[in-house]
Amino acid sequence: MFRLTRKMIYALEAVVDVAHNGRTGPVQSRDITQRQGIPGRYLEQVMQQLVRAGILKGVRGPKGGYNLARERRRICVGEIVRIVSNMDTNKNSTITLSHSALGIKVISPLIESLNNTIIEELDTITLQDLCQQATNEGIKADHAKSFTFTI
Repeated sequence: MFRLTRKMIYALEAVVDVAHNGRTGPVQSRDITQRQGIPGRYLEQVMQQLVRAGILKGVRGPKGGYNLARERRRICVGEIVRIVSNMDTNKNSTITLSHSALGIKVISPLIESLNNTIIEELDTITLQDLCQQATNEGIKADHAKSFTFTI
């Protein structure tokens, strides 16, 4: 059954943060943690999984961080939710299924249909859509990094 978990919300916030703020270079984990209030223990675990899945690219080095692996318009929310959902499913694969005829033939198909409808709807929303919504809501991108020039 589809369940919106804290980890999914953190993953979506982090990826949208990278999409919204990463136009000029990699976005560092500590910046995401600071802006979004995401605990570091969740963030790194989720970010590494998103790198393995091809949503993000990790950039090493002192100015490293994360970039999107594809264009914002080519990454949908449903894809991110499925990746995080699979992370949780692998750990907690104990789903109680009904054994009654009513549960098996009526309720389970209803729940499966609802789950599919939710995921299909999430597949229609791209990171571009969410970044545009953030801009419309007045959320400024953190493009202007503070530079220190020393001679």
